[in-house]
Amino acid sequence: MLNVDKIAEWLTRLVQIPSVSPDQAGPRAGAPSEGKLAAAVAQWLQRFDGEVYTEDVLPGRPNVYGLWRGREDRWLAVDVHLDTVSVEQMTGEPFSGQVTDGRVYGRGAVDTKASLAIVLALLEQMQQTGQRPATNLLIAATVDEEVGATGAPASARWLQQRQLSLAQLIVAEPTLCAPIHGHKGVVRLAFQIQGKSAHSSQPQRGQNAVVAAAQLVMALQAEHTRLQAQPPTGLGQAALTVTLLQGGTGINVVPDACYLALDRRVVETERAATVVAGLRQLAQANSPLPFTMQIQKEIDAFFQPPDTGLVRQLGEWTGNAPQVAPYGTNAWAYAPVAQERVVFGPGSIDQAHGAEEWVTLDELAKAAAVYGRWWGVDV
Repeated sequence: MLNVDKIAEWLTRLVQIPSVSPDQAGPRAGAPSEGKLAAAVAQWLQRFDGEVYTEDVLPGRPNVYGLWRGREDRWLAVDVHLDTVSVEQMTGEPFSGQVTDGRVYGRGAVDTKASLAIVLALLEQMQQTGQRPATNLLIAATVDEEVGATGAPASARWLQQRQLSLAQLIVAEPTLCAPIHGHKGVVRLAFQIQGKSAHSSQPQRGQNAVVAAAQLVMALQAEHTRLQAQPPTGLGQAALTVTLLQGGTGINVVPDACYLALDRRVVETERAATVVAGLRQLAQANSPLPFTMQIQKEIDAFFQPPDTGLVRQLGEWTGNAPQVAPYGTNAWAYAPVAQERVVFGPGSIDQAHGAEEWVTLDELAKAAAVYGRWWGVDV
């Protein structure tokens, strides 16, 4: 029987290796990026008899892939991201990994080093007891989930290049051990509207970029209202939010530029690329001034029916009903290479990204038992 204290030891070790995304690094982050953690994970996977590969997705930020050959010729896989969010707002020591009162504390403790600790503890036990998984097994420790979402698409391409098709994939996130079978995608766009400056006493000599942006904002809000009036899908309704509006240089100057950004949530009946094209057309039809548009994020929704085999199996093993999630994960990226995808892991999303982060030992033990049954090994 795998001792939960062993999982906690692994989790403490992982939390104590800072892996804050460089995009969110600050004075408390230590050396930002996942590089040091990725190197440690690669060494551990090799120690546990894995066939290990690394791939630089971003400078100094590699994905790590570990493969184990099982007793059956099909592939199970786990995607677990290595990066964490900022630690600057945390109230305690962010990298303590302290175990107290049945909890493990520190940045990444629940999102998602908890799942990685379970994987490493199970692989260690398999190596020590001479066990093989029931099927072939892939562990993909991926980078840049929290900000750029570049690690998982790189992992999917790596699999395609090697013609590896996954029968089942778990994307590790804190779900309180409930199987998540869907979540919305997202499109994030930024518009730079170009006007012409002039003295505010003679506004007719200028072209007011803020006024042009205001017209576009109202058109975007009307589009949100239209989306909300549509019948709900399995993921609910699409939504559009204007999130940033910045323009002007002085109270007596006609503004010659205005920056506008939006967040558009994508449901499973849509494609993110089609949404981008539609929003470009909407802007062209409603902005009276020229603009440039930058695509900051373009991610499809993830959805599969709740009665899919792995979703149903995880629900039976845990006693938790399948759910959809309000947040995004790496699951969308594996659509070309995975027959079944489920988001699953110990702990609650409520403990992620906050001033204090923790996961309970009970959740670690529950998730470890599920992984053991899924891999077909004794835990």
